[in-house]
Amino acid sequence: MTTSTPQNDSFDSTESTYKTSHTAVRKARRFAVQGLYEWLMTDYRFATQNRDLLGGNEPHTIVARTRSENAMHTVHLGYYHELMREIPLKAGELIVEIARYLDRSFDKLDMIERAILLIGAYELKYSKHIPYKVVLDEAMQLNTHFGATDAHKLINAVLDRYAKEIRNNEKGESSNDSDIPNLG
Repeated sequence: MTTSTPQNDSFDSTESTYKTSHTAVRKARRFAVQGLYEWLMTDYRFATQNRDLLGGNEPHTIVARTRSENAMHTVHLGYYHELMREIPLKAGELIVEIARYLDRSFDKLDMIERAILLIGAYELKYSKHIPYKVVLDEAMQLNTHFGATDAHKLINAVLDRYAKEIRNNEKGESSNDSDIPNLG
């Protein structure tokens, strides 16, 4: 049995011994959706509803279990670790920012939609090297793989509106408001 130490609890986002291709980054996002889904279902929910139950399924625990149970040699581990470390740390901030574009409470969304929106919002705000159109396309790919049939409409509308706010330097490249379905 491994005891928890600061070394075991941290992620190495600079880990470079694994794939760094577009496909490897896409796989990192897919594992992150699954990990964030699990975190949202357990530790995040317990932290917001019943703090007595908090603990035991922290993001670093999810990452360790995922790495031990899956062949991760084709996944960009550095990016996966970054998403699983940074999104839970910044979840409150990201939720407040994207909630302005929702027609209902963030907590009323499906867990997969929440996880995809958090990844998209994080990438739009903190991964400015990724063009916003790529972020939106990747979110649609994640929804196709994991989400509900019509969830792409909500995800695309919310992230597109958020992109216009957060990526104002790419504003001229953004789609027209008439292309965005009305959510309210």
